[in-house]
Amino acid sequence: MGDQGGVVRDFPAGGLGTRARAWLDGDAEVRRHQVPRYAATVQLVRDASVSGAADDESSCGVEVFMLRRVASMAFAPRMMVFPGGGVDPRDADPALVAEHWAGPSPASWAARMDCPDDVAQQLVVAAVREVFEECGVLLAGPDETTVVEDVRDAGWHADRVALEARELSFTELLRRRGLVLRSDLLSYRAHWVTPEFEPRRYDTAFFAALLPVGQVPDDATSEADAAGWWRPADVLAGARDGSVLMLPPTLVAVEQLAGAASSASFVAEEPLVWSISPDLVEDDEGRIWMRARVPDTGARS
Repeated sequence: MGDQGGVVRDFPAGGLGTRARAWLDGDAEVRRHQVPRYAATVQLVRDASVSGAADDESSCGVEVFMLRRVASMAFAPRMMVFPGGGVDPRDADPALVAEHWAGPSPASWAARMDCPDDVAQQLVVAAVREVFEECGVLLAGPDETTVVEDVRDAGWHADRVALEARELSFTELLRRRGLVLRSDLLSYRAHWVTPEFEPRRYDTAFFAALLPVGQVPDDATSEADAAGWWRPADVLAGARDGSVLMLPPTLVAVEQLAGAASSASFVAEEPLVWSISPDLVEDDEGRIWMRARVPDTGARS
């Protein structure tokens, strides 16, 4: 989509250290071009009334499921994130669409996301697959109108482990379980590309989805050391006092969610989306920031 709208914001570049300085100074080694890898992430949301967390009228009525990445991760260690990850080449399997797909087609998603059909398919499949791998929520069902209700037994867990180990493709899982991927349960929220100065880069589609009735997300993933439901206001308060670490895409996404009246209305939105990739800038005092044009959430750096 176009780059109209939004506001220019500067985000702290803390943690980039000498690499940020080397980039600004034109270091040829640091400036080697890294091709971004396609990835997808999902804001899994529910109404706070489900947990009783909405205890006053000033509270946001929505909660979001988030994970804290383990400190040993090469990309974004210790950061709070939404479930998600990189595309698996098998996410492009044409048999998945032909036999196990319900909801808007890859072509429809491509039109919304302004990308080729095959890329749109991979991003949608990766979103659904990664949410299942990382927190045990499966956006699929026996047909185009239903969703599986409980995927917590040992057999389902074994499937998650096999998917994460790439011993099982998502097409194979759906075929064996007699399910179809419910692409209609996703909504497209944002498109972020990791800045050029980062050694690991991702071209990431941000989606949102309601927690299916009867399903319970968990923290049974090797990539996170904590997981749970958060009120947006609490996440943002933690970001301000330093107890919660987030990259700019996650921060902006949580800010948007903080203004939601309900989880259903949030997922139903079709916000203007453009590709965002922050640039490094240095102010007059020598401080380094990440600058980008982002949706106007009312927050100010």
